[in-house]
Amino acid sequence: MPIKKGEFIFINYTSKVKETGEVFDTTKEEVAKKEKLYKEGEVYEPRLVVVGEGWVLKALDEALQKFRIKKKDSVEIPPEKAFGNRDPEKVRLVPLRRLAARGITPKLGMQIEYDGKLATVRTMGSGRVQLDFNPPLAGKTLVYEVTVEKKLKTNTEKIAALIHRRIPAVEAEKFDSKIGKTNVTVKMPEEAFYVEGIQLAKRGIALDIQRYLPEMKTVKFVETFKKRETSAEQPEQKSN
Repeated sequence: MPIKKGEFIFINYTSKVKETGEVFDTTKEEVAKKEKLYKEGEVYEPRLVVVGEGWVLKALDEALQKFRIKKKDSVEIPPEKAFGNRDPEKVRLVPLRRLAARGITPKLGMQIEYDGKLATVRTMGSGRVQLDFNPPLAGKTLVYEVTVEKKLKTNTEKIAALIHRRIPAVEAEKFDSKIGKTNVTVKMPEEAFYVEGIQLAKRGIALDIQRYLPEMKTVKFVETFKKRETSAEQPEQKSN
């Protein structure tokens, strides 16, 4: 069956620059390691997408509606539908000493922040550095190789996926969600209590649930702190 706008799906993908074959993003750990993109602590797994909601590039979002479950597909995205064409006026030569004065030691290909904007170091020489303020993928044709792994059908599956999207460091199965006609109660596992930014994550989850499952008017989070078990106290010794 075709994939429709508004449906929840999990996708695996690897994205490349067409001109060079360079891989710049992937959901697969083995590919990330092979292409030297692997980041310690990053979660590599199929990515949740609500089709048509702009969670991926628009051209990819549109292509997803032509894909089939469990079938490897690909889509080629030209620069104007990806990160735009390169603008020569966004390339500047900056004296090396000016970067050094800001504590920056530039290296070729390095991304730095300069005057509040991200730039890539393109060339260095004669005491000057060429900074390119275009997005790194500007002017590139991108190729996405995508497999739609699964379509989510039940509210239970969708809510679990929305929670995991915001709190990927904790396994989805550890959250216990009770779903009523117009409300959701999420019991939080203890290991999620101390995740950095947990309050913002909870707010994001509540907004996501209310947006994508509009019949759910109320979202409640329950955090239960249990008393730690202690060893039985030794009876007090009486002195003679």
